[in-house]
Amino acid sequence: MVENGRLRSNVVSSQTALHAPYRGVVPELAARGHLNNLMPAVARALKDAGPGKIGAVAYTRGPGLMGPLLVGKVAAQTLARLLGVPALGVNHLEGHVLAAELEHTLRWPVMALVVSGGHTDLVLARAPGDYRVLGRTRDDAAGEAYDKVARLFGLGYPGGPEIDRRAAKGNPSAVAFPRPSMPGTWDFSFSGLKTSVLYHLKGRVPKGRELHDLCASFQEAAAETLVDKTVAAARKFKAKDIVLGGGVAANSRLRALMTERGEAAGFQVRLPARVLCTDNAAMIAHAAGRRFAAKGAWKAGPCDSALPVRSWK
Repeated sequence: MVENGRLRSNVVSSQTALHAPYRGVVPELAARGHLNNLMPAVARALKDAGPGKIGAVAYTRGPGLMGPLLVGKVAAQTLARLLGVPALGVNHLEGHVLAAELEHTLRWPVMALVVSGGHTDLVLARAPGDYRVLGRTRDDAAGEAYDKVARLFGLGYPGGPEIDRRAAKGNPSAVAFPRPSMPGTWDFSFSGLKTSVLYHLKGRVPKGRELHDLCASFQEAAAETLVDKTVAAARKFKAKDIVLGGGVAANSRLRALMTERGEAAGFQVRLPARVLCTDNAAMIAHAAGRRFAAKGAWKAGPCDSALPVRSWK
């Protein structure tokens, strides 16, 4: 629950253990998990927040898996009707862009990098609700690349935390993996980096020191690719702050490198707490509150899949 930009409660019901045996998200299981856990999570969030008046109920309208999105939408609309308040649909990615604002005061325009298992978006946020998508991944999202490389390394799911832990013990200069730059665009591509790891292994599953070095080397290549393009875009479009969002924004090396290079270039780098990087209801509530407070500026709009590839609202 969020009130006037202040976080009052945030309950996250993780499905990591549910999907781990399949090394990826199973849509039907995800929908059933949402159905089983949603109302207990809502009840706990209301209890944690304490007494207060609810002015609106927010829900994620996309992008994402249709089943879980539908469960959330129906539950939110039902609750809103019972309470006699509006139900507000929020774009998932807008939530990630604004997540840092729950802890920091942002100076606009902001250059936002949204990195997760399904998205790698570079977004110029001129103001809350005013966004321009500059670039996206042309193949694997950053988190997806982590998961696939972790599988090559013989590690579990999700791959990001597994690689991050081992990278802390390795040498990031051990293997010179490529830094795909996609010149002339603000887009990203991780297929070449992933293939380079595959060719380097030649069917082997690394162990011990070699595994740590490979994790560190892959992670350095991925982080540098994301950071350098984000900082360059912030310069080009005269952003004042740089923000991170999405599950991969919890990665320790990405956070450290973005802070180091962003601040060296003269930007304030705003990082949400790790609990606000992974998908959470607090960021959706905050994004809805931002628009709801604008007195008539709220526009429900279609889901992201119905919008042009370079635009979302």
